[in-house]
Order: sequence, then structure tokens, then C-alpha cells
Amino acid sequence: MAVGLRARLGNRSTGLVAALAVLMGSLGIQISSMVSFSLFDSYTTMGVSGLRMVIAAVVLLAIARPNIRALGKADWRGILIFGVAMAAMNVFFYLALSRLPLGVAVTLEFLGAFSVAMLAARRLRDGLFALLALVGVALIAGPAADFDALGYLFGLGAAAAFAIYTVMSARIGTASEASSGLKGLSLSVSVAAVVLLPFSVPQVPRVDAPDWGLLALSGLIGVAFTFSMDVFAAQLTSAATVGVLFSIDPVTGALVGALLMGQSLAPAAYVGIVMVAASGAFVIWRTNRAAAKLAAVQARDDDGG
Repeated sequence: MAVGLRARLGNRSTGLVAALAVLMGSLGIQISSMVSFSLFDSYTTMGVSGLRMVIAAVVLLAIARPNIRALGKADWRGILIFGVAMAAMNVFFYLALSRLPLGVAVTLEFLGAFSVAMLAARRLRDGLFALLALVGVALIAGPAADFDALGYLFGLGAAAAFAIYTVMSARIGTASEASSGLKGLSLSVSVAAVVLLPFSVPQVPRVDAPDWGLLALSGLIGVAFTFSMDVFAAQLTSAATVGVLFSIDPVTGALVGALLMGQSLAPAAYVGIVMVAASGAFVIWRTNRAAAKLAAVQARDDDGG
């Protein structure tokens, strides 16, 4: 999926396309979080997470139609790790959100992607821009009025799962074509849905028709669409690059909260948005430049051959 589009658009647009994909996925997850949050009291946090995973899995399987018989052990290993990470990331994040302000919960979760970006940084400049993104995210989140130890523990759990999710977004499908793109993603989401069945199944008889619509909306936008965009961006660039680009999540969260939920932003939050935007712009520029250099080298090699 990513390779074909990269060939059509050209190497110089790689970073921009990846950033746009992350942005669209981020908007999807923020909007779906608003929808899901309204259902927590009725069907529990883990029940809602599981139900939306089931809906997303059914839709993705119908679209991708993966050939299970063509999968090898390496394919299944990646699919299972990715799926379990998805389930853990969603559950821990929503558990943190039930105890912490949205900005704090998102900041804690972003520490996972930030860690991936920092560990993969090969140049001081790369590490500094990753730190710039982290500081910007912290400014957007703002200080927490009350310290909730369990909430922070859930947030760090989401961060650990998000780190694995970030790495596996780039690695899924590398074992063979049978698990590439939407094929591997659909199976990983199915694994996540199965993991959460003990929590989702008991809620099924209690869900009324209008709430099924909300769950479907949340599953399609927040899981199927968002995860597809994340995998696409990671395979178009790298886990390290997407790890920095994921810093846009707190930005979109702050803006969606202000525009759709009437939440006011502190002056420091606007400074944080500028810092995150600057870091993302650097990542896009660096990715496009690296892709252009690689294309030039390949062209010289072809001419020499």
C-alpha cells in the first residue's frame, strides 16, 4: 500500500504524506474518544474498548480479506504482538482518562512514542527536536490539579503499549506479503478484539440501538481508520519518524477540546502547539531530504549498471 503510493507521489513528498496521515488519524482518535467517553458509564471502560474493537475487526476483515493459510510463524508473531499492544494501549489509556484530565493522559501515553524516537535518534539534532516535541506536549497538557497515582500508573501502561504499537506499525507485514498493510492490520485488530472479549461480550445484551450506532462510529473512526493511517505513515517512513509525528496527538486533542467541547487553552498551550509544529516540520523536511538522497543514489547506481 505505502510502496505503491510512494512510487506515484515521488520521494520528496514522503514526509508530508506521512504527516498528513498521522494528522488524519489523530483527528479520528480524538473524535472517537469524545464518543467513547460518553458510553463508559453505561458499558464500562473495557467493555466499550472491546466492542469498538470487534466492530473495527469485522469491517477491516471484510475489506482486506487476508489469506490466513498463507501466514507463517513470523507473520503470526508480529500480528499477535501488534494486536495485544493495541488492546493494552486502548484499555490503559481509557482507564487513565477516567482518572486524569485528557491533556495529562495524552501526554503520558505519548511518552511511549517519544521513547521510540529518542532511542532511534542517531544525531544530536534529531534528539533535540524530539525533546522539543516532548516539552511542547507538556505545555499543552499543563499541570494536573490533583495527583492520582493509579491514573498515572495507567497512563504509563498506555505509554509502554504505545511504544510497542509504534514499532510494530512499521514492522507489520515485513515477514511476508500475506501480512502486509490492511491484511496484517485486520488480523491484529481481530486479536485485540479477542483479547477483550471477556469484557465486551457481557455488555452486548445491554447495548441499545442508538448506542450501537455510537460504538460503530467510534470503532470505524477511532480504530479502523486511525490504525490504518498510523500503519500507512509508519511504513512510509519509519517507527522513529512516526514516533515524533505522534506528538501531534496532544495538539489535536487541545484544539478539538477547545472547538468542540468549549475547553479553554492556557497561553502556554499555544506555545506548546508552536513547538510541536516546529518539531513536526523538521521531521517532514528531514524525511523528504533523506528520501530524495536515497532516490539519487539509486538513480546513479542504475546508470552505472
